[in-house]
Amino acid sequence: MFSYDELTSPERELWNAFPEGRAVSLRADGPEDDRVVEGGRWGPERTVRASVIAALMLGARSGQPGAVPCLRLAGARIAGPLDLAGAQLAYALWLEECWFEEAVNLLGATTQTLVFKGCRVPGIEAGAARIEGNLDLGRSIVESGAPSHFHHRVTALSLTNSRVTGGVILNRAELNAPGGWALAGGGLVMEGGLFCRPGFVARGEVRLPGAQLPGGLYMNGARLEEPSPRGLALNLENCVTSTVVLSSGFVANGTVELRGARISAGLSLAGAVLNGPPGGNGPSLSASLMQAVDFDFTLARPPSGAVDLRGAQVSYLRDGERSWPDVVELDGFGYGAIRGDEAGGRPEAAGRRNSVARRVAWIRRSPGYNPQPYEQLASWYRKAGHDDEARRVLLARQRHRRRTLPPAARAWGHLLDVTVGYGYRPWLAGVWLLALTLLGTLSFGGHSPKPVQQGQGAPFQPLVYTLDLLIPIGGLGQRAAWYWPEEGLQWLAYLLIAFGWILTTAVIAGVTRALQKN
Repeated sequence: MFSYDELTSPERELWNAFPEGRAVSLRADGPEDDRVVEGGRWGPERTVRASVIAALMLGARSGQPGAVPCLRLAGARIAGPLDLAGAQLAYALWLEECWFEEAVNLLGATTQTLVFKGCRVPGIEAGAARIEGNLDLGRSIVESGAPSHFHHRVTALSLTNSRVTGGVILNRAELNAPGGWALAGGGLVMEGGLFCRPGFVARGEVRLPGAQLPGGLYMNGARLEEPSPRGLALNLENCVTSTVVLSSGFVANGTVELRGARISAGLSLAGAVLNGPPGGNGPSLSASLMQAVDFDFTLARPPSGAVDLRGAQVSYLRDGERSWPDVVELDGFGYGAIRGDEAGGRPEAAGRRNSVARRVAWIRRSPGYNPQPYEQLASWYRKAGHDDEARRVLLARQRHRRRTLPPAARAWGHLLDVTVGYGYRPWLAGVWLLALTLLGTLSFGGHSPKPVQQGQGAPFQPLVYTLDLLIPIGGLGQRAAWYWPEEGLQWLAYLLIAFGWILTTAVIAGVTRALQKN
């Protein structure tokens, strides 16, 4: 316990102000002398020992009747470590534009609202803490210290397994732990939102796996740099939250990890820049098994690395021409509707054809062949009432699959494609039948065949004879009654018979395949 005589002049001023919750400012008159980054030069007239602050927060002075005790201090140099680990703090702590010599330790503490606004702090350990109110680090610079109690990696701000009944405010703050963890918040449970809005910079991984953020995560305009060795800039793996806003100039120089995240409302990356890990060793967005309602992926420019959406489920997908990189993993990705550049309202037929071409090209950015992305896209077109576009997608699926087959199967696939479009374009069979009918009628019409049996059979009709050759089932009484002395015409007859069988087989196989798949 301190005696009053042991306190310095700034400490006595703070001691006297605490019971009434009055603010104490040790700021200098000149703005140049008040820059927090120069706090190491501040002299005794602006220095307060951290142990004095700890003593006040732990009840060294009681409050005055009719007043709410609170420690409010601005423009001070805090000497020594502020160690409140495991403490039960009944008062709010409000420090503004203060320069800390050593790290702040709130490990396992129970506190009221904590404000470190515009401060410079060499690390904050608040793992397993319970904060009844807000944690406000707006405009502060938090540097990495030694590895924390919970982590082997250097960490600037640790909120691992902490509980916050209010919000965490990091607007315009800087968390510096290059190659380490700028924010370690695995298992963080909050009732309010986590705000890292414009001006927020994290050098190191922002790590929130398994966090519960019902108030949402807002990082619009934030910049994430110098990721961890795994290449992660933002880790929201298995996070449960209402909203994730990574928009309006959000920049991630590392992977944004959303694997298994459950987002009850929207995920927005409108106007974001996803650069991926340095050197391109990893995806720009990893969101496999993610669940979200509204997924806005209208980026400012295409990501430099791959996008992994395998097994993700969203109700609405909004994208644009700059949304997708060269590699997109889409196997198992499900969506209820697409709201892309070409998908608004009820587009005209030409626009829908262009839409199909763009969407098929999108699917083919996925490595290898997987039928599910095609079937998902076709399902969406069918639900929108565009059956023709759905059939185009399914035809594109068969053409993609054909590339994976052995040579004989590929040859049969080409035949099905040319004749009936794998059953999705049955009208092609009619075109072939009409063309072959015209060929036979014109070829046979200028010549006279020989009867098989003299004086028997129906008179020769070129059109009926050609149809009899092309239709393999049944008969029209012409094919068996006549033959050609000219070798060329006889071979043409044989070819028409063969084409008839091939066309009929292709129609049956293609239509059966289409009916089975749909």
